[in-house]
Amino acid sequence: MGDLERILSIVAEVRRRVVRIGVVLAGIFGFVLLFKLVPVRVGIAGVPVPLAYPWPSPFYNVTAQVFRAMAAYLLPPNVVLLNVGIADSIVAQMEIGLLLTLVVGMPWIVHEAAAFLMPALRTNERALIRGVGIPATALFAVGFTAGLLVLTPFTYRLLFEYVAGMGLAPVLGVQSFVTFTLLYSLAFGVVFELPVFLYALTRLGIVRASSWRQHWRGAVIGCLVFGMIVTPDNSGITMCLIALPMFGLYVGGAYFAGRWERRRDAREPPRLAAAGG
Repeated sequence: MGDLERILSIVAEVRRRVVRIGVVLAGIFGFVLLFKLVPVRVGIAGVPVPLAYPWPSPFYNVTAQVFRAMAAYLLPPNVVLLNVGIADSIVAQMEIGLLLTLVVGMPWIVHEAAAFLMPALRTNERALIRGVGIPATALFAVGFTAGLLVLTPFTYRLLFEYVAGMGLAPVLGVQSFVTFTLLYSLAFGVVFELPVFLYALTRLGIVRASSWRQHWRGAVIGCLVFGMIVTPDNSGITMCLIALPMFGLYVGGAYFAGRWERRRDAREPPRLAAAGG
């Protein structure tokens, strides 16, 4: 097979994988925008089990249900959400729907990507992907959940304390609320991927573990800059809420990278000294 045929076969395989991913994601996205979940209790062995069944509802749909739950849990009770722009509610539903689609469809995306990449990877690269896949997924889920359920409500309470101190009305635009909540929580999920990133670079031989320890000062600055970018205010408080755990995760990643290097060096046979003259 010539180079052109090989390139065309790769392009065709990529197209096939992308189409399969697109079909699944489109189905999920359409479902969350066109159906709502109706709660119901079903008795199983005499025990009532809470379940839900889908019902067509293009306006009060799954995204609207998630939005109402977010507003009730995250915001202080006196805050009023306003639909400032005429299409803000539609955009908010689209953003929530895209996030739900990404979360629900991620296993299928990972499956298709792995099926395409695995044949081209070396043995050590396959072992690395298998070794970090589950920890990376778990850390992202923990980070996103902690950001959504702990850090984001605390941030809203903190910021609206300033609003109350100035005697202003506690109002918030619906699109600003949804956009900030999702991006802030996703940023915290990405932060939790930092240990996996450091460990993978060391295991691939790109960066030695000693370099992570030597450049800890630069890591502190990088954590502060990242926290400044993703936080909405200039007080520095919310910046530290992301920067401090991010640096702690950096230290943890450097530790595990160093431990892997020490174990690798212990497994390697001692080098034979060169024969002396």
